[in-house]
Amino acid sequence: MRSLQLLSSSALRLGSCLGHSWPWQHAAAAAAASYSAAAAGAAVPEAAIEVTQQGPTALVELNRPKALNALSTQVMHELVDAVMQLDAEPSVRAIIITGRGKAFAAGADIREMAGLDQAQAEQQQLFARWQELSTGRKGWTPLIAAVNGIALGGGAELAMLCDVIIASTAASFGLPEVTLGVIPGIGGTQRLPRLVGRARAMDAMLTARRISAEEALSWGLVSRLVQPEQLLPEAQAIADKLASFSPGAVARLLQASHAADNMPLDAALLEERRLFYSCFGTADQREGMGAFLEKRQPVFTKNKQPI
Repeated sequence: MRSLQLLSSSALRLGSCLGHSWPWQHAAAAAAASYSAAAAGAAVPEAAIEVTQQGPTALVELNRPKALNALSTQVMHELVDAVMQLDAEPSVRAIIITGRGKAFAAGADIREMAGLDQAQAEQQQLFARWQELSTGRKGWTPLIAAVNGIALGGGAELAMLCDVIIASTAASFGLPEVTLGVIPGIGGTQRLPRLVGRARAMDAMLTARRISAEEALSWGLVSRLVQPEQLLPEAQAIADKLASFSPGAVARLLQASHAADNMPLDAALLEERRLFYSCFGTADQREGMGAFLEKRQPVFTKNKQPI
């Protein structure tokens, strides 16, 4: 029952921290009741993720170290559900995603996909929910990927879904899907060229080669490189810094930046200006500029507000 207890305890711990009862807590409780009635020794699925909160920040850990945190359907649903619920919580101002063990995520779970045909893949809308991490965050809570080890295929694509990517010197990246007879399916063919340029992206994807942490930094795929033992402290420091700023300003900055991925430049510039003007209807704009003029530290609102 240990793995089931991990799932229910992580859900209950998060709910207790936030003072809420989440839908995935109910699922964990229902699973606990179901498995407690099962015969002794029955197989119990391990918790796919672990979630903890520290003040206004949350840490989401992929918890399949023996499978190198392969992104199974279970992982996808639990991770996306958790991030969406954290994003909807006004007090959560930054979210860190990382992996347990030697891997950030070694890619999709090939065992789940190997037997599918085209009709089944389309019917299942394979991988479709991952896009919610980009377009589904109504609270625009920033996501920080803390890449602790290998991030291959879907693992690299998960990192690229985040707003900030930092990595340890033990990390490596790659999109080796061509070696399996497929292509990236969680945005790799679109996001990698935008992040590192077409020439480097095509080299990496067509040759399926591994990108070292140092190369990823020089390419601009990651923004910071630290020693392995410093990865989570560095990610937490970034999260704490983001949480100290105006949540409305952070949300608008993210929204404007994401507009660049979906609009022509002229339209994106108009969207940026609209969001900039909207800042002047907030208490945080008055507080931030007032504090600057008065030479003091600003005291921004603590909770996210709808934009």
